[in-house]
Amino acid sequence: MKRLLPLRLLVLSMLLPAIASHAQRIAFVDTKYILGKMPDYQSAQSELDRLSSQWQKEIDDRWETIRKLRDAYNAEAILLTDDMKASRREDIEKKEREARDLQKKRFGPDGDLFKKREELIQPIQDRIYQAIKEVAGTTYVAIFDIGSKGNNVLFASEKYDKSDSVLRKLGIRPDKEGEPGNTRGDEEEQPDRQPDDGGAQPQRDGGSSPDRGGGENTIKPPR
Repeated sequence: MKRLLPLRLLVLSMLLPAIASHAQRIAFVDTKYILGKMPDYQSAQSELDRLSSQWQKEIDDRWETIRKLRDAYNAEAILLTDDMKASRREDIEKKEREARDLQKKRFGPDGDLFKKREELIQPIQDRIYQAIKEVAGTTYVAIFDIGSKGNNVLFASEKYDKSDSVLRKLGIRPDKEGEPGNTRGDEEEQPDRQPDDGGAQPQRDGGSSPDRGGGENTIKPPR
């Protein structure tokens, strides 16, 4: 292990100039911190919490009513005819289905809370994303978000997208190669240089849908 140390130091010393030359090209932001400092976000989150509590109480009240109906049925079942039992059970099962449907409507993947969050939070996220693009300008190749679980890339210069170059190395012709507006891989044989525009390649991996007013504060590029 000790013999490897000088070799590692040598490799590191060789890499340091390259690392230093790219020091200004990559940066990070903490979107959780940024959101916490924005009054608009605090107001939106308070409204989401209020609606979440209101809707949850509505659902809890329904289940409490169902519980009482079941208790009453169990206590009175011995006195009921078969037809009366069937009618009472059918009524309870119907109310259970309605309660489940309401819960899905309020808190499901495309439910009321999700839609309200999109309505209130998405415009704030769009403003942050635009500000990140402006801060990146022509200086940064990529900006990461350390405020999310996946350290997502929020900004990436299209000039450094080498996806089509990799496809050509694999012997695969990119679908849009030669079409107007396709810039992927155009600089494959050119040395790296600072991007001269602020174009961004939005990154969409790691976005998550929050539940009941909470969840991950992941900034999504505008749609």
